[in-house]
Amino acid sequence: MNVEQARFNMIEQQIRPWNVLDPAVLSLLAAVKREDFVPAAHRSLAFMDIEVPLPGGQVMLAPRVEARLLQDLGLHRHEKVLEIGSGSGFMAALLAHRAQQVVSYEIRPELAAMARENLRHAMVMNVEVRQGDGSAGDAARGPWDAILLSGSVAELPQALLQQLKVGGRLMAIVGGDPVMRALRVTRTGEDSWRREEMFDTVAPRLEGFAEPGAFRF
Repeated sequence: MNVEQARFNMIEQQIRPWNVLDPAVLSLLAAVKREDFVPAAHRSLAFMDIEVPLPGGQVMLAPRVEARLLQDLGLHRHEKVLEIGSGSGFMAALLAHRAQQVVSYEIRPELAAMARENLRHAMVMNVEVRQGDGSAGDAARGPWDAILLSGSVAELPQALLQQLKVGGRLMAIVGGDPVMRALRVTRTGEDSWRREEMFDTVAPRLEGFAEPGAFRF
């Protein structure tokens, strides 16, 4: 496989057509080696428009979804970011190149270890991977300039929105299969938030988040 040609094709054929047009984001996707964050057994899938399998039945999000989430979060170099769902560490690496500091929570120990090793190998030094349930966020280290949920949830916990700085943004994929939407929520004041629907997609659930109660008759 011609890796650089495959990377170019991924950007031009998958990512650009999904309205990812920010030159800085496109340059970053060309520079950060996605294949180094993919398990060796699935490296041939690194640039394909699919969710790449990870240990424990988890997945990496499709490249176009990762790119769009990164673009729509609108990070700045001085910002502090909370990610929930480290996976292989690839999204944390992208965030780290756009922000000052990233704290990434991963509930599965084997994935937390994988993410740390991948980030170390890629010489990404401004990410701290913490093994544990990140569904309640990390209020002690907040407030945050940005929060990213790297997977889907049924609904957004108010506790996470409360951990944003005024002007801070949260990106998440919200809803139930087959109808999910990527939402950006911006904190506009002490008790006010602006909610924007950015794009439709479907993504696997993040672990640890509550599901709506089932109907009873």
